Amino acid sequence: MSSQVIVVIGVGGMGRAIARRQGPGSTLLLADFDEKALASVADELRGTGHTITTRAVDVSSRTSVAALADTAAELGAVTQVVHTAGLSPAQAPAAAILKVDLLGTALVLEEFGRVVAPGGAGVVIASMAGHMLPAAALTAEQEHALAHALADELLALPFADADTLGARGAYPLAKYANRLRVQAASADWGKRGARINSISPGAVITPMGQQELAGESGHHIRAMVDASGTGRFGTPEDIAAAAAFLLGPDASFVTGNDLLVDGGVIAALRSGRLQQA
Repeated sequence: MSSQVIVVIGVGGMGRAIARRQGPGSTLLLADFDEKALASVADELRGTGHTITTRAVDVSSRTSVAALADTAAELGAVTQVVHTAGLSPAQAPAAAILKVDLLGTALVLEEFGRVVAPGGAGVVIASMAGHMLPAAALTAEQEHALAHALADELLALPFADADTLGARGAYPLAKYANRLRVQAASADWGKRGARINSISPGAVITPMGQQELAGESGHHIRAMVDASGTGRFGTPEDIAAAAAFLLGPDASFVTGNDLLVDGGVIAALRSGRLQQA
């Protein structure tokens, strides 16, 4: 078993593509809440020569995330951490989105920040939805709270109330907070000689993406793609390529940053070619 450990949390389309690309020569620790999907992806990757260990995880539970981090450290040097687990508005209500997308990301950053190896790197999958949050949506004090509050206090923030936000409000707030948490966590990860960044994917064809396309926002998503510079949907492999850069040596001077991989949708919004719904 390799002494280098790559942790991939969430084995949906993006997680699977990143694991497949990053895994050769290392031990892959795959984690997901859905144990059936986890076993299926593990079998698939073992069949192509990867060394796989699996663990079930509930990212909204500190105990569960801490146990996963401890398991990773027991396997060897934790050189890469990739957090892709998340829920979209088509999949879950606001309370679940906030638990998984907001709290879950904060817990992963904190718990893996204590075990990542020197020279290691991490990537959090955020979303272009976080770039679509109106500029005046949050005060400076609220942004500071999202960035620096203890993870266990995030769901108690008054402006993160699930009933008030609804699923369509909770999702962009959580994804915007992911970027703020990554920026704040980069200093602590840096003390261990490690880096942490986020990726904000656009409309990517994954099972989650297909659910959104089939839902009430599908028409708007297609309009955004049509107005974008590339004029196409993204693939999990597009995100895996971006992750490979951020996790690799060519990004050794990049930390606390967000890489927008959206085919040009946000550029279309900011240039006025596309009007936000």
